Amino acid sequence: MPRPPLNGLIDDLYYLEGVPPYARLTLPPTPSALLIVNLGAPFRIRAGTDIETAEYADGCVVTMPTRAFEFGYPHPTRSVGVHVKPWGLAPFLPMPAAELCDRPVTLEQVWGRPAVAGLRDRLATAGGPHEMLTLLEEELVRRLGETAGLGLVRHTSGVIAATGGVVAIGELSVAAGVSSTHLAQRFKEVIGVTPKRLARTHRFTATVFAMDPAGPIDWGGLAGSAGYFDQAHFGHEFRAFTGLTPTRYLEVRRRFLREHPGHALDGWPLPAD
Repeated sequence: MPRPPLNGLIDDLYYLEGVPPYARLTLPPTPSALLIVNLGAPFRIRAGTDIETAEYADGCVVTMPTRAFEFGYPHPTRSVGVHVKPWGLAPFLPMPAAELCDRPVTLEQVWGRPAVAGLRDRLATAGGPHEMLTLLEEELVRRLGETAGLGLVRHTSGVIAATGGVVAIGELSVAAGVSSTHLAQRFKEVIGVTPKRLARTHRFTATVFAMDPAGPIDWGGLAGSAGYFDQAHFGHEFRAFTGLTPTRYLEVRRRFLREHPGHALDGWPLPAD
């Protein structure tokens, strides 16, 4: 877990090493962002509406996605990364987050080749995972910058999260004392998406986490408790976020649970191969 001031921007820092459970994984959208420093062979990502995958050798930066993306880990894989709150990448980016929406970029494109090469060298020669995470945390603190509107977006995002995404968007701007246009613009600059899109993602994520893939699912009850209009609306959101129907999604989740019980990645990524 990060220390202040990073704890207001970052959920956790992690070290990942080993053989992935599948060659390709599909990651549905979540209300979070991601920064990875790669220390092994390149990995491949197919994001948004892209048809082809792209290779990432040094690492990648992914702002909060609106669509599922496909992630291909090398065999074996080795990296350090950061799970970032929806607004948390903005202080480390040289551009508005909206420019990266559904467009993962290499770490080099964000921080420059010399800086990233130096960081990767320090991480590769570190004494172990704990030292590596400390080095990454220090690099993030050093790069922490000021971001206009961050406080507004962070507070409003907290309101959205507290309701599980079931909130009247128009009331958010009134409560914040700004126009809906201003609020949406700040959200795009800091997170990359509008408040409405963030709310949809929170609601979808909360719904998925409420599912127990090992047991029977009452789809109608689940849709109603999550605030969807009806089961058709629920199914439409599932397809929009994952490309799968709810029943097909459950089948794929159960495949992961059956083939790799207790795996560290089980719970969100889906087998894509």
